[in-house]
Amino acid sequence: MDSDTLQNSEIDRLVADLQQRSTEQISAIGTYFADRAARGQAADPNDLDADADAFLADKLIALEHDKALLCHRLCLAMRARRVVEVGTSYGVSTLYLAQAVRLVTESDGGSGRVIGTEIEPAKAAAAREHFRRAGLQDVIDLREGDIRTTLADLEAPLDIALIDIWPVLARSALEMIAPKLRRGGVVLIDNTAGHRDNYRDMFAYIEDPGNGLLTQTLPFASGLEMVVKR
Repeated sequence: MDSDTLQNSEIDRLVADLQQRSTEQISAIGTYFADRAARGQAADPNDLDADADAFLADKLIALEHDKALLCHRLCLAMRARRVVEVGTSYGVSTLYLAQAVRLVTESDGGSGRVIGTEIEPAKAAAAREHFRRAGLQDVIDLREGDIRTTLADLEAPLDIALIDIWPVLARSALEMIAPKLRRGGVVLIDNTAGHRDNYRDMFAYIEDPGNGLLTQTLPFASGLEMVVKR
């Protein structure tokens, strides 16, 4: 079997198609923000206006396959059953996480769940259709709305979390997740090398000794933070 599969040919085909669609949008996104910068408009992901929000509303911006595959493998290695994803978008990375949880529960028995959250209604609807096509809808609890509401009632213990949202929201998400994370649990946060200064509030939370967290920036494109609860 190929080393980079999700052990299900139909899901492999679906995520490959979605990853391709996401890749094809990268050029248009880069051009849009370059034009904004040339006009003197904000290109900081912490300071986007209504026009930028509207432009990005239908973009996949999926977590790259190599990063998503690491998330999948970590779920398998840790026998993860309770997983949180912040920033579901079209549900691409959710499929990697949910397939791993399903494999764990099929092998070991019991139940598992991936809790996702997405604020854009159209993206949430598209994600649910992708979950249905993959046959993973029963493993996923997609919560639509602001993370301050959708993550407010998380139950401990959590095994793994993936945070892939605008940097300005990353600390808020981590503050809700970290206290519920089990000892040895992991939080993965995307783009921390590419936009490190934008994550300064989040890093301040991680570096506070009272929160019991350790971190390392993994050498993926734009960086992938791996935070471990001691």
